[in-house]
Amino acid sequence: MHRILVTGKGGQLATGLESALPAQGFEAMLVGQPEFEFDQPDTVRAHFAALQPEAVVNCAAWTAVDAAEDEEAAAFRANALGPALIAQLCAQAGIPLIQISTDYVYDGGKDAPYVEEDAPNPLGAYGRTKLAGEWAALAGNARTIVLRTAWVHAPMGKNFVRTMLSVGAQRPVLRVVADQCGCPTAAPDLADAIAGVLARLRESGWREAYRGVFHAVGAGETSWHGFAEAIFEEAAPYGGPRPAVDAIATADYPTKAVRPANSRLDCGKLAQVFGVTLPHWRDGLRRVVRGLYPA
Repeated sequence: MHRILVTGKGGQLATGLESALPAQGFEAMLVGQPEFEFDQPDTVRAHFAALQPEAVVNCAAWTAVDAAEDEEAAAFRANALGPALIAQLCAQAGIPLIQISTDYVYDGGKDAPYVEEDAPNPLGAYGRTKLAGEWAALAGNARTIVLRTAWVHAPMGKNFVRTMLSVGAQRPVLRVVADQCGCPTAAPDLADAIAGVLARLRESGWREAYRGVFHAVGAGETSWHGFAEAIFEEAAPYGGPRPAVDAIATADYPTKAVRPANSRLDCGKLAQVFGVTLPHWRDGLRRVVRGLYPA
């Protein structure tokens, strides 16, 4: 296994994989819109035939959570029909597929970190379409690994870290939700973990234990409020903003889509099966902030 097709070119995770995969001896072949478009299946088939990958990491997705409430059909095409097509092509080629999913498949009502055996119960359109994508990927290709992740951030793209630093530079006081908890995940760390999974596949060959759902998030946990405070602490040595951060309740910051109150994911299965772990979320944040303020 050498040639890895990565969808979602230009996104946070695909960008991380562009360097993480070669570091493990893989060739990263990135594809994205408009040349590679799930709404135009022929473009997907053409790239697959031309590139002849030996594994696929599907990072492409509709990630606009609130917009999905009004445009669920479009989100479904990207998050469910797209993975279904990729899985079909992988099955025909007899190669593994790593499908990226989300904590939004859970309702957040559990008073402990979620494990893979917990029943999904998405609260909104985004979670529903991503769960449908998991099912499509698993049903369409016997060699499918689903990785559920959460609170992803990177030095580029649209994410909480960049938003906080931008808004924090404009306002002396920010109000951030403190009653939602989760596991911030640095995209470069997640990319390293995916490269580690693929390295295990290359070393051992496919095993039945590899098929199924796995959680992959930064170690530890915090709230959005705690995450925001940590962002400003990490950015301060680089001259970043230092606004006050007031804790508020979810009810004080209404959004179109309901967010799960508990997004904590237990990653023990990933460590047990693949020998892969992600660093603590604070270390991942430090890595991302360092990338935002190059020397």
